[in-house]
Amino acid sequence: MATLLGAGPGIVAAGARRTMTRCDGLASVSSSSHGIERVYLSAEHARVNRTVAGWMREIGMTTRVDAAGNLVGRLERATPSGAPDLDAPALVVGSHLDTVPDAGRYDGVVGVLMGLEAVRMLREPGPDGTGWRSPLPFALEVIAFADEEGTRFGRALLGSSAVAGAWDPGWWSLADDGGTTLHEAFVAFGLDPARVGEAARRPEELVGYLEAHIEQGPELDERGESLAVVSSIASARRFQIVVEGEARHAGGTPYDRRRDALLGASEAALAVERVCRAEHHVIGTVGRLETFPGAVNVVPGEARLSLDLRGELDDARDRVWRSIEREVDTIMGRRGLRWRSAEVHRAPAVFCAPLLQDVVREGIVSTLDRGVDDPATIFSRAGHDAMAIGAVTDVGMLFLRNPDGISHHPDEEVSAGDVARGTRALAEAVLQLAADRG
Repeated sequence: MATLLGAGPGIVAAGARRTMTRCDGLASVSSSSHGIERVYLSAEHARVNRTVAGWMREIGMTTRVDAAGNLVGRLERATPSGAPDLDAPALVVGSHLDTVPDAGRYDGVVGVLMGLEAVRMLREPGPDGTGWRSPLPFALEVIAFADEEGTRFGRALLGSSAVAGAWDPGWWSLADDGGTTLHEAFVAFGLDPARVGEAARRPEELVGYLEAHIEQGPELDERGESLAVVSSIASARRFQIVVEGEARHAGGTPYDRRRDALLGASEAALAVERVCRAEHHVIGTVGRLETFPGAVNVVPGEARLSLDLRGELDDARDRVWRSIEREVDTIMGRRGLRWRSAEVHRAPAVFCAPLLQDVVREGIVSTLDRGVDDPATIFSRAGHDAMAIGAVTDVGMLFLRNPDGISHHPDEEVSAGDVARGTRALAEAVLQLAADRG
């Protein structure tokens, strides 16, 4: 493959160092004194938007905060006369700036900042003259999505859903732990709930979407590789499960008279693991378990547990859920318990567009030793903003190695060397797509 990017290794390495430093700086913007926590429509959200907008303007991008609170930087396509073409469709590069509680500093953030460095490489010749300025046949945008994690209101992908035109008016009544509704938070942030639809983009406005992200798993680390092409993003279903038994005195109730909801729920959680282990590429997680009345001297009369179910393909995910239902029916029948489930989230698998997989692959190959042309291709078990954006345009993703695969945790890590290679690959992918479009 012919390398199109002219930036020398010094420029690429400097960009990676800048990205790592900026990740450290943004990690200090937190609502918690014990770790990183930055949620939607908070003071911390506003602060990182202002900070990153300043970095966007440094490289010649215009900036705005859209009607859902997402930060958008744009570099216009130039016409033959040199005037900006304000109506040109845009290739969007993006990820998110919000976090889970007690987060790592790279999830989402590193993808946004790598996007900025890729724009820098494409926009400006380096001081040593080895950089490369190229007119693109489309505008280039970097979007820092506002609420990928769903930490505050319990509904993920709010920012990217707004951009995809998929905002649900039923979300306005969602409330955070303090009782503030999403509608009230919009107003407090300075947004107009009646105008949220203005964040939506039309397919004809977009060329596609590219997202760089750390892999939130160990596959690249185990393979000893820095970068991967993402083939698809896992389908997901989430359930709230309630197990009903009978609350009785802990000391006075013999085992043969107990209908212990906690034991039934615990056995159900083990059944989730057993069923999912037997099915390739399906993962089930019970992340929350509560009991009621919750007294130390009372047999639990009710238990509530969550189930997060993810699979590479929708039909495999659904087949596993049916198997879990049968297992839980058996468990509860044997223990004299009742149970019910409510689905609270469903998302289909999203497949990355073949063309965008190809340009990402070519971008990665440009970073490899000569003669090596077969980078890893893996599917993402974690969700990303690309899932929502896939409803309005083609999407592609690039993964970076995450040592030990740990994420959503302070020990989350990525190396400056991998960031350098990933940023170069991302910029190269943009140029490959530009070449494809003539």
